[in-house]
Amino acid sequence: MIFGKMWAAFRAQLNKLANVFFEADPVAQMRYEYDRSVEQLKEGRTGLEMYRALVEKVTRQVKVNEAHVLKLEAQTKAYLKAGDRETAAKFALELEKARTELKQNQEQLAMHEGSYENNLKKIQNAMKKLGDVRNRIDKQEADLKMSEAEAEVAKLAEQFNFNVTTDFGQLEDVMQKKIDRNRAAVRVSADMSQEGIASIEAEERMEGQMAEDALQRMEVEMGIRTPETSQSAPAEKQLGPAQTN
Repeated sequence: MIFGKMWAAFRAQLNKLANVFFEADPVAQMRYEYDRSVEQLKEGRTGLEMYRALVEKVTRQVKVNEAHVLKLEAQTKAYLKAGDRETAAKFALELEKARTELKQNQEQLAMHEGSYENNLKKIQNAMKKLGDVRNRIDKQEADLKMSEAEAEVAKLAEQFNFNVTTDFGQLEDVMQKKIDRNRAAVRVSADMSQEGIASIEAEERMEGQMAEDALQRMEVEMGIRTPETSQSAPAEKQLGPAQTN
């Protein structure tokens, strides 16, 4: 009685452990059961192929019997026509035996054909059901993964609450301050780049006036203009930055 209780307790623990593995990955368990059923179906198909070989053997035997019966019938009729009743009687007796054997083989063939068709239908139905099971497993796996993803998204939605009082909110504030500093540095660089523009423009005006003077002197040298016509009223020159009062 003690050993019985110990065995019962041991089986209970094994069942508990099995349930843990069963619930840990139900999809894997379903695929295992599916694969096991496929293996059993393969064994059944092998048996069906062997049985079909038997049916083919009986079919061949029936054809041989039918040919033998036809031959004996022809021989019996031939001897009767020839008037040889004694030989015809021997062939007639053999013909009856051949017909009896043919009938027995035909009955066996019908029985084996019926059994084969029934087993074939069972295996075809099992294959169809296995296909449905495979589709259900794929759907269940997809639904399970989708539900797990939705659960994770729900958790993240709770964690990623960008409130200023949370860690994520504080981190967002730090990043925004860095963005502001970077933009400020860019603006300062742009403002400083305007320094010296007035001096550059004054220098360009001075170079332009010097080029105009040189061109006028060359025109005088070439006789295009006289020194008197080249003495025009001097334009107000601004060689430096404009003076403001």
